[in-house]
Amino acid sequence: MIKILNRLVDEVEHRLGDDIDIEALAASMGTTGYHLRRMFSSLAGMPVSEYVRRRRMTVAASDVIGGEDLLTIAVRFGYGSVEAFGRAFRSVHGVSHGAVRRDGGPLRTQPTLRFRLTVEGSSAMDARIIERPAFRLIGHAARVPLIHEGVNPHIQRHIASLPAEEHERLKGLSSADPRGLLQVSADVDPDYREGSELTYLHGVAVDADADAPADLDAIDLDAGAWVAFRSSGPHPAALQEAYAASAAEWFPSNPWRLRPGPSIVTILERAEDFSTATCELWFPVERE
Repeated sequence: MIKILNRLVDEVEHRLGDDIDIEALAASMGTTGYHLRRMFSSLAGMPVSEYVRRRRMTVAASDVIGGEDLLTIAVRFGYGSVEAFGRAFRSVHGVSHGAVRRDGGPLRTQPTLRFRLTVEGSSAMDARIIERPAFRLIGHAARVPLIHEGVNPHIQRHIASLPAEEHERLKGLSSADPRGLLQVSADVDPDYREGSELTYLHGVAVDADADAPADLDAIDLDAGAWVAFRSSGPHPAALQEAYAASAAEWFPSNPWRLRPGPSIVTILERAEDFSTATCELWFPVERE
């Protein structure tokens, strides 16, 4: 995976003025656009599209300072007008191209990325592969923004809006693995952009042929493999660290890739005040 990510970076450098077909590029390298986007955003801390925009504007800045016609520069870097180019330029550098042409800066540089697999420590990740028949997730769903770190207040409010007896009813409906109340994130932006919307479902897993009560939302999942990572410690920090480690350590070292589908968190144990917890984080996967 590290080699594939570096090939993507090289393609970006060679084609700064062109649209890059991530799906076609991923297929040519033996993976999927979905997996490539998720691994890039997880490791780089930004979507592929944002990295491309930053690199374009980094390189374009030297042309702006050089005094070349602005429309010519805009077209060279894939923009159809000076206005569109100007908006992208300001979003990266924080100033207009006119100010940079006049004063020479300030400029914000996006260095070319290079991915490396670094071995640290001696503790192995606690992961297991589970082959699951088709099953359903049922519960109460809401659209919420993606937040990378800390507690998501939108999810908190959604869960708090449910009466205590509804949590108990959901627990009673649980009939398939993963057991118990689940925190499900579905329809997540493949680029994993912070602030993008996802569907959060507070619910349980049931068999594929189970009838869902009319007042509950349902997500139907096909048969396939899942990887489950176990985390333990301060909550939600330990869980978020497991998310990051899966991309940085596990996927680059194992012959599996993400396939489209929701991520699922099940709480195995927790402190009364939820300050610490032991969780399992499930991702749908397929062999590379």
